[in-house]
Amino acid sequence: QLQAGAAVSGVRPARAGAAHAGSPPPRRRASRLRATPGAPESMPGDAAQSVRPGGFGEQSVVAALAAIKRGEMVIVTDDEARENEGDLIMAAEHATPETIAFMVRHTSGVLCIGMEDERIRQLQLPQMTGNNEDPKGTAFTISVDARTGTTTGISAGDRAETLRQLANPDCTADDFQRPGHIFPLRSRKHGVLARQGHTEAAVDMCRLAGLQPAGVLSEIVSADGLTMARMPELIEFGKAHNLVMTTITDLVAYRLRHDILVEPIGTPARMPTRFGNFEAFAFRSLTDEFEHLALCKGGPWNGTDADPLLVRVHSECCTGDVFGSLRCDCGTQLESALRKIESEGRGVLLYLRGQEGRGIGLGHKIRAYALQDTGRDTVQANLDLGLPVDARDYGVGAQILRMLGVTSMRLMTNNPAKYAGLSGYGLSIAERVPCITAVNAENVKYLRTKQQKMGHWLPEGFDEEIAVAVELGLEAIENSAEQVAELIAANARILTLDAQLALATAELGRLRAPQNGVPANGVKGAAKLN
Repeated sequence: QLQAGAAVSGVRPARAGAAHAGSPPPRRRASRLRATPGAPESMPGDAAQSVRPGGFGEQSVVAALAAIKRGEMVIVTDDEARENEGDLIMAAEHATPETIAFMVRHTSGVLCIGMEDERIRQLQLPQMTGNNEDPKGTAFTISVDARTGTTTGISAGDRAETLRQLANPDCTADDFQRPGHIFPLRSRKHGVLARQGHTEAAVDMCRLAGLQPAGVLSEIVSADGLTMARMPELIEFGKAHNLVMTTITDLVAYRLRHDILVEPIGTPARMPTRFGNFEAFAFRSLTDEFEHLALCKGGPWNGTDADPLLVRVHSECCTGDVFGSLRCDCGTQLESALRKIESEGRGVLLYLRGQEGRGIGLGHKIRAYALQDTGRDTVQANLDLGLPVDARDYGVGAQILRMLGVTSMRLMTNNPAKYAGLSGYGLSIAERVPCITAVNAENVKYLRTKQQKMGHWLPEGFDEEIAVAVELGLEAIENSAEQVAELIAANARILTLDAQLALATAELGRLRAPQNGVPANGVKGAAKLN
């Protein structure tokens, strides 16, 4: 096989078993989609029998990278909400007449090559148009053919030659004529972490396989040639041709686990707060330039501490954390976490920026609030706007924790997605510590929606029973959510978790109590949860 940077002129001999165009070279069977008569069909390792919402699993990426490195092609699918298509992808430097003929036969026939911006500039390839109207922003450049080693440029052999030369770092702009029959695509910086497209996937997979970052890609069509192939036809195609299959979602997760995505900024500094004294560490994300902050107590840690560390990973919430909005419980959770870390004398509060509104941004969050004012809940509002319910990823946060020396933690959260999102990446969660949630008339529906539709952990019957609160002698609590929150904070060190939750529940009981037939918030029937 050709190695990165090897000479690419001439057509390589066909591999053993590649006797005719349209049939890919023989593949190892260890990590393939296989069809066994009368038996269930499944992916190996972590991959599922059918495509899970999150993809096939990390093992499918490992198998795909190994196949790419061996010069084979793989199937890569994107999200159903995006193009919902599967592409054949292989390393350009390993292109042969046989593999290209197979691609042409089973795809649209339009062969593209994803390359990094630096290589596109070296080859002096301008964008195909100054005004890109492609809905997905695919960055086509002007098409090319190799000047030498080709005839008309359209045959499988000619296109394989062009592809190999494009991947050869020794070839320059003068080695190609324009226009041609191969379509270079400019990949975004940071690959699939910046844009979850097949262009970026092709480049990332070649790079991760240790090859030149130049990947051939083309969309697989249905057997009738009339439409693009979708699931489950793609799965059957992979089985029929013994091809590894993975998803862009899997590739993103793989990179988040294995790539270095953050860097520290400067040296730590003292951070005295009204909750206690902390040491502040700043970090910068390399993929989006967001800067994050970790407030630490009792460090440093070297990853060998016997006792799991108390950790709160807090998503930025300008409205709740800064302005004290009552529409959410973010500010209450932030303050209670800092108090708890201070009381224990060791722990980390990691503040992740760029996650406003569960990742949709401040402007969209306000738009969602406007819809909630008309009766939609927090999940419905996001979906109405065409936005994800929760777009957050915790890979950057996990890497920051590891840089701080944290390996085992007691995670403060009510969110199962955060729990699952941090449990990988080499981090161990020894215990989940519930976060204090203060209930008020403005956030009652929000909390219930998070519990019912997003699986958040809240105390059982938190909006149904106040008996515990009554038994604790809290009947005389003033009719103020702020006073309840202050009481919780003041007693955070001495009250049990159940007692703290009871304080919040007592406020809900007051809000549900009618006042002359109208609930305390002034909206008839609004205090009843649904």
